[in-house]
Amino acid sequence: MMLSSALPRTALMRALNSNSFRPAAKEALHRSRAYNITTKPISSSRCLCTLTSSSHTMIKHEHKRYNSPDIQLGQKRSNFSFAGPRKLSDVMKVDLLQDKSNTEISDVWMTYHEGKEKVHGIVMNGKKGRNLLSKAAQCPFFIQPVFRGEGHFMIVSQFQTPNYFLLALLEDYKMDPAAAQPILTVSVFDDLAETKDVVLLRCDIINRGIEDDEGYKLCQNLIKDYLEFEGVHMFNKKPDAFDVDEFVKEKEQKWNE
Repeated sequence: MMLSSALPRTALMRALNSNSFRPAAKEALHRSRAYNITTKPISSSRCLCTLTSSSHTMIKHEHKRYNSPDIQLGQKRSNFSFAGPRKLSDVMKVDLLQDKSNTEISDVWMTYHEGKEKVHGIVMNGKKGRNLLSKAAQCPFFIQPVFRGEGHFMIVSQFQTPNYFLLALLEDYKMDPAAAQPILTVSVFDDLAETKDVVLLRCDIINRGIEDDEGYKLCQNLIKDYLEFEGVHMFNKKPDAFDVDEFVKEKEQKWNE
């Protein structure tokens, strides 16, 4: 479940060489590897039980991380412990949601994720969520800068069907795309888009080399860029026209808002 090596090369190289990139990237790379929690296989067994609180009867409690099977990528074979749930039914008792409104479902989702370490819940309406998935399927790659100190480092994202994004350090990707370990995942559950007009998203930060607030901003920026789509489309379809330095400058202005 590693990132593909098919990322647009022209835009990639400009991103790697963007202004102020390397000092912060070196620190981020060091921290990511120092706190790497994705390299050791994790048992696929997990315990799911109903929470006793009446407000959480639709939620399943997660005790362990989720494993994906070994995936063949070129000549390499890797095992990636997927941090978040792969299906909505791994988290919520979907059959108990049929008589609930989208507002009630949204409230349960957001309340459940409040206060959880390195996990964030996001809600959007059905049309917007389906639009996000459609655009991600068309243009699976993008980049996001993370600003730290006097510089920044780059994150590369890849959408993998049917419903999740993997985000990794671009510097790791440069060294070996097949071995680049995700530091963050974003799952998009559209199970209730048609019947309840709600799509539930979850951001899981799976490496302590990235701060919680940084990971949440990355997730928000990723979603925003895909919904606006112009930059994402250009990066994937017309990479020669994508201005990395201008993109980074715009992101920096909004980073601390």
